[in-house]
Amino acid sequence: MAFGSAPPVSDAKKLPPISLYHVFFFAAFHIVALSAPWFFSWSALGVAIFLHWLTGSIGICLAYHRLLSHRSFQVPKWLEYILATIGALALEGGPTFWVAGHRVHHAFTEDNDKDPYSARRGFWWSHMDWLLRPEPKTFNKDVYQRYAPELARDPYYQWLDRYFPLLQIPLGLLLLALGGWSFVIYGLAVRTVLLWHSTWFINSATHMFGYRTFESEDNSRNLWWAAILAYGEGWHNNHHTFPNVAKAGYQWWEIDMTWWSIQVLRALGLAKKVVMPPPQARAKIRGLAS
Repeated sequence: MAFGSAPPVSDAKKLPPISLYHVFFFAAFHIVALSAPWFFSWSALGVAIFLHWLTGSIGICLAYHRLLSHRSFQVPKWLEYILATIGALALEGGPTFWVAGHRVHHAFTEDNDKDPYSARRGFWWSHMDWLLRPEPKTFNKDVYQRYAPELARDPYYQWLDRYFPLLQIPLGLLLLALGGWSFVIYGLAVRTVLLWHSTWFINSATHMFGYRTFESEDNSRNLWWAAILAYGEGWHNNHHTFPNVAKAGYQWWEIDMTWWSIQVLRALGLAKKVVMPPPQARAKIRGLAS
């Protein structure tokens, strides 16, 4: 398949109805984020960038994805809870929902019926329409329990699953105290909207555009700008070929900021059993470099 080409779309499926609740929820954040120019300050922008990194790279990429979804390394349980709480601050769902959905995505990648955000149903569907038109099987607690049983039975993760939206309240109050409404709008609305789309581009763009280092069974691709936005997750062909590996960027120029954080945890003795690329992956990279 040529560079940048989208996977073929199979017979069209009838789309589920739009959820007005979901549309209102996502639209509200986007509308508030659009007011940001009237509240601009360099310090507020700095807050948005910092929280985008904290909740995105540490919370989603490191905690929800590489630690909880794939168990590509281990940390003490107290630290796992802290990292997962940071992930919950990203407002992308509770840990059990996020992890279960991602494991289903890997189990049935690009299957129109089973992959919750299959790119074969089109860019818009895989980017965010699957959230605006929620299918019952995707938002199903039985699915969560089947694909993320260790999280579904953990009391703390049960609490996070139930109350994660409320974590925005103390964060918002802290931002209000530190910098007024400018900090609130940039630290909550702008940061959240940018992080949503950074994450969603991994579901959509990296299954349609970019290059393939490995011949995986799906259309996952390595896409440099998505890797920058999502702290290394854009090296998606690498990840789908070896999903349980803690490192996403394999070549020297494939920048993976989340991997840097894992290395820091390992140097501090907090990250153990870190899964590295297998010999065949290292051999392929050496072959490309020679």
